[in-house]
Amino acid sequence: MAAVQNTTTPLSPVKVLAAKSGSRPGLAIGLMVLAVGLFAVMDAMVKWLGEDYPMPQLIFFRGLFAFVPLFLFMFRGSMRDILRVNDPVGHLIRCLVGILSLACFFYAFTNMPLADAVAIGFAAPVFVTALSVPLLGEKVGPRRWTAVLVGFVGVMIMVQPGGGSLDSVALVMLAGTLCYALAMILVRKLSRTETSASIVFYFTLTATLLSGAALPFYWVTPSFEDLLWLAGLGLVGGTAQIVITLAFRYADVALVMPFEYSAMIWAALFGFMFWGEIPGLNIWVGVTIVILSGLYILFREADLGLKRGVARKLHSKR
Repeated sequence: MAAVQNTTTPLSPVKVLAAKSGSRPGLAIGLMVLAVGLFAVMDAMVKWLGEDYPMPQLIFFRGLFAFVPLFLFMFRGSMRDILRVNDPVGHLIRCLVGILSLACFFYAFTNMPLADAVAIGFAAPVFVTALSVPLLGEKVGPRRWTAVLVGFVGVMIMVQPGGGSLDSVALVMLAGTLCYALAMILVRKLSRTETSASIVFYFTLTATLLSGAALPFYWVTPSFEDLLWLAGLGLVGGTAQIVITLAFRYADVALVMPFEYSAMIWAALFGFMFWGEIPGLNIWVGVTIVILSGLYILFREADLGLKRGVARKLHSKR
């Protein structure tokens, strides 16, 4: 920090954050880009597998096989730290909201263009800012409220309420994004009393158990090849969780988070390559507005020195 304070030329919020974290920003950005790519692969797998397999079955395999990389690389500490629960009600609410978000995401990925779904999901930081006021008692100034409202305009452009054949599915994705933002808020509250490992463990366990309980009603017997793909869904998702956790370990949130928007490139590419999908003009216009508002919120918080730390705790992204 001394080096930053003695610098005569003002530093940008990004450079200040890099200095504060004592971090390795290059490595963190590389890890974030890798994590986003892995999540994009997982999303494409969900869309492809969702054509033949029901959503509860996809969630089950996503949770079950995610335990493999998580136990190998993340859950290496004391089992007491992993299993200890100080706020069981908080865990339960976080798990249920997170599972609902996951179900909405998986449904939307299967039933609408991949890039469209990913673009709507970019509204999460806007929702987090809005929800942090009533749920966390945080103060949001007029500039960030303006950014929130601008972000909502971008969302409405993408969803196109009142017209279009994809409205109902788009609204499911929007509901999932809102639940995802609420889950981020709940994770932040839980992190005050719970370990990160326990938050991840109980979410993954609950998702696996609840979706597993529904399997007798939805089970579709996979071929051996599809079984490998279903297992890969969990392995890729679990690995992505680890990589994004490492990214936020090596740099602060506002430095790394903007690179999550590279998911739009992957989603558009995969959607075009495998399904011939081309995002409409409303998606490109809306996602541009949402990204700009989200970036403003992030950099405004960095400039104000706010330590929100939401993404740092977000080890259970999808």
